[in-house]
Amino acid sequence: MAETDIPAPTPGAQSANWERQLLERLALEHLKEKRRARRWGMVFKFLILLYLVAVFIAYQAGKVTPITGKHTALVEIDGVIGPGNEVTADTVISGLRSAFEEKNARGLILRMNSPGGSPVQSGYINDEIMRLRGDRPDLPVYAVISDICASGCYYAAAAAEKIYADKASIVGSIGVLMDNFGFVDAIKKLGIERRLLVAGEHKGILDPFSPMSPQARGHAQDMLDQIHEQFISRVQEGRGDRLSDEPDIFSGLFWTGEQAKELGLVDELGSSSFVAREIFEAEEIIDYTPKRDILDRFVDRFGMALAKALQLNFGTQASPLR
Repeated sequence: MAETDIPAPTPGAQSANWERQLLERLALEHLKEKRRARRWGMVFKFLILLYLVAVFIAYQAGKVTPITGKHTALVEIDGVIGPGNEVTADTVISGLRSAFEEKNARGLILRMNSPGGSPVQSGYINDEIMRLRGDRPDLPVYAVISDICASGCYYAAAAAEKIYADKASIVGSIGVLMDNFGFVDAIKKLGIERRLLVAGEHKGILDPFSPMSPQARGHAQDMLDQIHEQFISRVQEGRGDRLSDEPDIFSGLFWTGEQAKELGLVDELGSSSFVAREIFEAEEIIDYTPKRDILDRFVDRFGMALAKALQLNFGTQASPLR
């Protein structure tokens, strides 16, 4: 048979083939959607079960056992000190007040593990420790440093009656800093024009894309020096004549626990357990540090996980028909 004799497909056959392909694709997408819905149904059932378990745990955690015997109270400062962080003046002060109200507490340990943070928040904590010690002088307050107590952390610790540390702890960094970057030359090389509009002569004083004038630098340095002097004054007030005459104590340097003991920044070497058992003679330690409610933490994480899951599920689907 000649090539010209092959019959051409009829328009009806092409239409039927197109409709069959469309129906097959729609049926396939329907099956995929049903599987996806079934999968997400199982996920949501699991999350609801997890939520109920968290509610039960939170309920059980809320059953506080009354404190009847003598013990050592503990308030923990663990992390960067500042608003929005895990460690804030409000949470620490709340724990301090609760501990001072407990008559069975034989002593209070401030367990410190922080690189520092806000001088304002650290100052609040220092002030409150001094006030509470004045209201109840029979309750000794000892700071116990674990890994690190630097800068604002030591600002707070200086209000304690005594400071203990491990021989390998990092202690000190009594100084203040302000840092950012300058991109003036970089934007010039890239041919970028900086357009900064301000109301107030010095409003853009720390703009990283503008040159820093000698006046701006001097103003910032004066401010840092003043905060530094406030820091030094609190340390001297808290440590008194225990401080050595080493000129670098207030330079921003930091030392090991052993070195800090020689400098008078630390009184003795020891852990929280040692202080509770040997110094306060109340081996049982009760933590008064306010903790976020477990249910609140679970709900936050649940919401974030759910939002992420929904984004992955609905935000990456391509249209099945093109």
